[in-house]
Amino acid sequence: MKQAWNRRRTCRGARGPVQRLAALATLAAAVAVMPAGAAHADEAFPTRAVTLVAPFAPGGSVDIAARLVSDAWARELGQSVVVENRAGASGNIGMAAVARAKPDGYTLAINTMSLAINPALFADMPFDTQKDLRSVGTVGTSQHVLTVTRDLPAQDLKALLALLRSQPPNTLSFGSAGTGSTFHMAAELFKSVSGTQILHVPYKGGGPAMVDTISGQVQMSFPVLSAARPQVEAGKLRALGVTGTQRSPLLPDVPTIAEAGLPDYAFTTWFVVSAPAGTPDAVVQRLNDTLGRALAQPALAQRMAREGFDPLVSTPADSDKLVRDEMTRWAGIVKQAGITAN
Repeated sequence: MKQAWNRRRTCRGARGPVQRLAALATLAAAVAVMPAGAAHADEAFPTRAVTLVAPFAPGGSVDIAARLVSDAWARELGQSVVVENRAGASGNIGMAAVARAKPDGYTLAINTMSLAINPALFADMPFDTQKDLRSVGTVGTSQHVLTVTRDLPAQDLKALLALLRSQPPNTLSFGSAGTGSTFHMAAELFKSVSGTQILHVPYKGGGPAMVDTISGQVQMSFPVLSAARPQVEAGKLRALGVTGTQRSPLLPDVPTIAEAGLPDYAFTTWFVVSAPAGTPDAVVQRLNDTLGRALAQPALAQRMAREGFDPLVSTPADSDKLVRDEMTRWAGIVKQAGITAN
């Protein structure tokens, strides 16, 4: 830096235009080779808004999770967190855009289990989950609920299992929010653990699947608990079990599927924030620290609880491990069930 200052003095002291131009060129070259951090040594991240990409349509669980956490996180960061929906290809379009973004911490993504499921589901992925992305931290978890049409002669889970096993394979059907969706995977895990065969009917979203379950076009579905609750309370759907390891305060009288008769079953959706792989450690740690403080706020925890979410704080390393472990787990389930993307 002292050398650059001396060259700047030389530039000012150069008498003729040719000498001044030569001195300026020397100064520019000196600045160009300065360490990159020196020019921004006192610049604290973030200095502008952070974009949080939700790779699914508005109104779904990922979008809801993003909007729940964004305001509290923004207060901790000192800058806005802007939620941007980029839906398509079971989340792959939005995630690919983030994987290709500049790794400076200003473009992030929030996703759910599709981040771990899609590599096994799609033959040609537009990005590599482990090489092109790194985890910032987790946001929370949520449950689904096994619902059946009111006309189905099964008042509880044991009766449903007996009915499924007494009929030819694929006699009953279940609706999902699309191939590879958490609706779908909750049902596939149910089939795997129970040893039953149920016909999969994919829809373009959880809403249409739930509507057709109510009408009896399909007999079962595994909607997000918060979305199903009004229909269950109104008597339009019968809830036989929640998918998590504990009962939900949203439907306290509904047992878990494990306690209702399928002890090896547990399915909990998780939500994780990702950044481009080259994002500096210091930036990721700043994002993780502020996200954790936001999730610790009682007001945010209460808002999340009303929507059926439980806050989940973890380190970037633990979040990366969660994604890796879930990729291994779901690769086996997808292969066993012979599932491919439509």
